[in-house]
Amino acid sequence: MSDPPVMEWTVSDTEVWLRKEGFDDTVIKILCHENQLNGKCLLVLNEHDFAAEPLSSLTLRDRKCLYIACKTLQRDNQNVLIDLGILEIPNVNLYAPQQHFNKHDCSEYSESERISPPVSEDGRIPRLPPEKTKAFVSFCYVVGVTWITAFVMVIVHDRVPDMKKYPPLPDIFLDNVPHIPWAFDMCEITGTFLFSIWLVVLLFHKHRFILMRRFFALSGTVFLLRCVTMLITSLSVPGAHLQCTPRNYPTQSSSLFGDLATKLSQAYVIWRGAGMSIQGVRTCGDYMFSGHTVALTMLNFFITEYTPRHIYYLHTLSWMMNMFGIFFILAAHEHYSIDVFVAFYISSRLFLYYHTLSNNQALMQRDSTRTKVWFPLFSYFESSVDGIVPNEYETPSEIVCSLVNFIKNKLSFLKDLLTVITVRSSETVTANHVVDPVRENKNK
Repeated sequence: MSDPPVMEWTVSDTEVWLRKEGFDDTVIKILCHENQLNGKCLLVLNEHDFAAEPLSSLTLRDRKCLYIACKTLQRDNQNVLIDLGILEIPNVNLYAPQQHFNKHDCSEYSESERISPPVSEDGRIPRLPPEKTKAFVSFCYVVGVTWITAFVMVIVHDRVPDMKKYPPLPDIFLDNVPHIPWAFDMCEITGTFLFSIWLVVLLFHKHRFILMRRFFALSGTVFLLRCVTMLITSLSVPGAHLQCTPRNYPTQSSSLFGDLATKLSQAYVIWRGAGMSIQGVRTCGDYMFSGHTVALTMLNFFITEYTPRHIYYLHTLSWMMNMFGIFFILAAHEHYSIDVFVAFYISSRLFLYYHTLSNNQALMQRDSTRTKVWFPLFSYFESSVDGIVPNEYETPSEIVCSLVNFIKNKLSFLKDLLTVITVRSSETVTANHVVDPVRENKNK
């Protein structure tokens, strides 16, 4: 006959198990004869029980050996403990380099009474859905923010301080570095090159939709914060070479709607040109903080995060272009040093905070309500990500196959939709033919 389940062990069964584990009669007398220890008791023994009587009266060797034997037994019967609600499965990060436990959750006998979530055979978290809808929502979010940014840039341009009345502010870098006319164009060319690299990474990355929604969400949030800082305070023009004066719009219509339409038209020009001087866009007053530095820093951090660590030359190139781009901004005297510093700090910190939270979702489980209140975009976009997104890539053939399958699925969906519409239309026509003779009889 097979051995009964541990939950059904009697005191005698426990005594047999203890003898198999090598415990002497003294231990068996204390546990089985005096305290009637059965299988259920073995499954729920914890570190607190080992620190109290009667287990604390055992010798150190017997306590340690009994602890190991009980934990092995509990591990082999995890399903039973989960069904009883004794063990819980938290949403923990399997890729974290080390786990940090609260001192109340662990002791000298155990690190935790929790088990890790299931993983695939290669150790990776199997739950990484692309969630294309969220990627589309994040794209709409960043498009809306760029429109708001362009409109705010029009407003702050018309509020730029008079250059004769308010000269450039003292700045350590600008006061000691001569103006280089072509430097700002070089900054934008550098940003364009980084953006091209990022597009290549997105094209071949297996989890491209997760990367896209993170890029759109973070970029949109930083630029939305930039709108607030631009409106709060208008700094004086940083360089005398800049010709910054409020625009004089034609006064054909002095109405509020006419002025709004003019501003929207100018905002469209800025939005269409992505705020870049090489696209013919020239703006003033949008100094705190630098949007070009935000773009360079975000592209640099995303490229280095989502490319393999062994491609160190690409990471070095990305960082060099980020730093040189910042230098070109200052050399062109288009921004104050504080504008660039604040832009780099906010962009880098927000990127690191966002990815720290998304890579350690277990830290947010105990206070999910507060997370939803303070980080609504994060709670929505990262609700289905259980750990670090691995840097896995697809070959060109796999990309083509995925694209072909996507087109086939869409065509099949459209075909099914047309079939449903045709069937319903025919049913409607048939119903009309059936009703018409009845109406003719009534008319007669």
